[in-house]
Amino acid sequence: MSKLDCPAPLDAVTISKTFVTDVPADQVWEALADVYALPTRLAAGFVTNSRRDGDDRLLTFANGMEVRERILAIDEAHRRVVYSAIGGEMSFHRATATVAMRPDGRTQFAWTAQLSPAELAPGIDGMMEVGAAAIKRTLEAAAVGA
Repeated sequence: MSKLDCPAPLDAVTISKTFVTDVPADQVWEALADVYALPTRLAAGFVTNSRRDGDDRLLTFANGMEVRERILAIDEAHRRVVYSAIGGEMSFHRATATVAMRPDGRTQFAWTAQLSPAELAPGIDGMMEVGAAAIKRTLEAAAVGA
């Protein structure tokens, strides 16, 4: 069973961040699906470096943290990217980011992470809060510049 299919452990914590933007859903999806271009297309200032290493991406965050992530799925039909942090202090991590067009024509970006142990949740929650703001800012700046 792959990490994409396996259930989260019973002690896993779920953290979600969602925002709405006027940037067209197609444009947001293109940036999200370009999974190795986070510093330039999706999360400028939050992710400072991204490089491909086989099936993984190696990320450096603005706070100096380095993380190895495995891309589990890039699902164009559902505008969804699923990935998992590998190694480090977490015994389990799976995150999903999705793009959806709302009935009012605006775009919703939803980012959810499941992780264990729960003691790490406050730090990850804080990073995701900063990350979601950076993603929104990056997408909207690109739309203005287009």
